[in-house]
Amino acid sequence: MVFDKDFLDQLLEKASVSERLRQNFDLRNSPDDTSQRMLNALQPGTVVPIHNHADTAETVICLSGKLEEIFYKTSDADNSMFEEVSRHLLCPNEGKYGMQITAGVWHSINVIEPSVIFEAKDGAYKG
Repeated sequence: MVFDKDFLDQLLEKASVSERLRQNFDLRNSPDDTSQRMLNALQPGTVVPIHNHADTAETVICLSGKLEEIFYKTSDADNSMFEEVSRHLLCPNEGKYGMQITAGVWHSINVIEPSVIFEAKDGAYKG
């Protein structure tokens, strides 16, 4: 399978009509593959709650568009209050392609332009 501009445009179109304003495309080889590898098309206005991945780092590579990865620290013992620490722009047109997010780091995103990212994490998805 080839992931060309037409493919990414179709994924973004599906995201634009999705209630959540995003659409993923699973890249695993089979249901037995316990990694998490996907393309994720994101439209401005999509809400990605502040979250972390306690047991795995996350690799994010921006294939098209523009977004910010936002990092937080918790300001209380039960992890319900967050303070923004930094923002990192990802935009291939500006030579800012991606990043590795360390396991346990609280993060979210702000989608500035319709974007497609590649995401990879260890282990099976736990909703």
